[in-house]
Amino acid sequence: MNTSSEAFRPLQADDPVMVGEYRPAARLGAGGMGRVYLSHTRGGRPVALKVVRSELADDPAFRRRFRREIAAARRVRGAYTAELIDADPEAETPWLATLYIPGPSLADVVAERGPLPVTAVLRLMAGVAEALQAIHEAGIVHRDLKPSNVLLATDGPRVIDFGISLAADATSFTATGAAMGTPVFMAPEQAYGGEITPATDVFALGQTAAFAALGEPLYGDGPLPGVLYRIVHSVPDLSLLPEELRPLFARCLATEPKERATVADIVQWCAERMEGEGTEGGTGSSVWREVRGSELTVPAPLAPSTRLLPPTAVHWPYAPPPTEPMSRRTRTALIAGALAAVTSLALLGGLAWSALGSVGSHGSTATGSQRPGSGASGTGTGATGSRSGSGSVGDAVEASPPRPSPTAPATPLPIAEPLQTLDATNSLNLGEPAVRKDRKGDIRFTCGAQECSLESRSSDLLLRYAKPGATYDSCKFELQGAASHHLPLAAVAAGSEICAKDRAGDIALLVVQVKSTALPELGFLMVDVTVWPHA
Repeated sequence: MNTSSEAFRPLQADDPVMVGEYRPAARLGAGGMGRVYLSHTRGGRPVALKVVRSELADDPAFRRRFRREIAAARRVRGAYTAELIDADPEAETPWLATLYIPGPSLADVVAERGPLPVTAVLRLMAGVAEALQAIHEAGIVHRDLKPSNVLLATDGPRVIDFGISLAADATSFTATGAAMGTPVFMAPEQAYGGEITPATDVFALGQTAAFAALGEPLYGDGPLPGVLYRIVHSVPDLSLLPEELRPLFARCLATEPKERATVADIVQWCAERMEGEGTEGGTGSSVWREVRGSELTVPAPLAPSTRLLPPTAVHWPYAPPPTEPMSRRTRTALIAGALAAVTSLALLGGLAWSALGSVGSHGSTATGSQRPGSGASGTGTGATGSRSGSGSVGDAVEASPPRPSPTAPATPLPIAEPLQTLDATNSLNLGEPAVRKDRKGDIRFTCGAQECSLESRSSDLLLRYAKPGATYDSCKFELQGAASHHLPLAAVAAGSEICAKDRAGDIALLVVQVKSTALPELGFLMVDVTVWPHA
């Protein structure tokens, strides 16, 4: 389980050579934010190096979140967290480095061996609760605690990705519409868009520990809307959990956040039951070692490059440095060849341009000729306005696609808001993509006895039936013929894409993650919202 060959994968041709002052040594994985690499500090300490995806790097809203969350994460110090070592949110490709934990994730351990013994679950809950204490004291709510974010180190669990998950998740859905994170470990207030507090992490801790004790999610598997409905509206069945753990789970999984145990309560409760544990009889440290498996052998740092690279950016290997210095004769030959190539291209370009000009003008003078397609009518007229004859070369040139204008407006930068919940109490304005807590917004969710729908006072709404993966351009094109402010939800399902446009010219993509309309009085719609403001 979790062998070195599984944990550390070889670097590929498209991996960076340098990230700041860090040299990737192996691939560790990938996530919503980007790729993760094993690297080392200058002193040889292993780190997990996370490099942001390029589309996120181009999003100003992501950079703001990333910068804020890194500043908060720097304050976290705890024995059961993966410490933030270094980061550069201002780099062309932002990145961060955390302490590398040589151990499997809880998700991998449970998948490999099944439910954990009670002793290991107690140690897991105590360690994760201590990690949450350090995180909450720094003013952070994790928001995405789940088995894959808990690593099992030799001396206890480690919580990773704290404070970064919000920045990463907030834009991870914009291109594909894929569901974010692991909703089956959400707290009820997350599922219906309520206030997120430290108690939200306590519920997720209860869910994560229950997964460790059961070997499966406490609220079951199946379609996502059904799982989220059970989380919001039902009391979990604790009878399948070990009897001695049920009182603590009941306090962690209370529906009302104010009724849940605090992380300090959890640490104390577990410590009292672990007190006096020894290593004999299959308890204590020996059980933990058995659960997590053998120690990983971490690859050593790669040899230094022959080319010095400034530690200010991510350096990608599209132009690898030469392994041997070139001689003066070789450099002279290369420079001469480059000059000759540039001269040849310039001559060919001039000849081609002259040929196009003569074809478009049909023998007109150099001062009176026009480029094909440059006349007022767009028909490729010459200086005198006469059109070329049918079947001539001029027609072929005229039919070629026009070059884009250098003054054409660029695609507006998107604003992303993930997992916004629309129900009978709130509404949405495209100009402010976070959901309003009243019904005064332009787009509203309505659910009556006959049907549930989205209604708008002025915005055009369109349900897409094309291939998933809508963009600004595709929504803009498809909305040209749309004129409906009423969108029935009967044909809408998880993954459906809805394009919208308001009077101000804002264009939005709503990607449905959850539709719950079986009980109209409790109906809601969870959507990922991406808005391209009118430029």
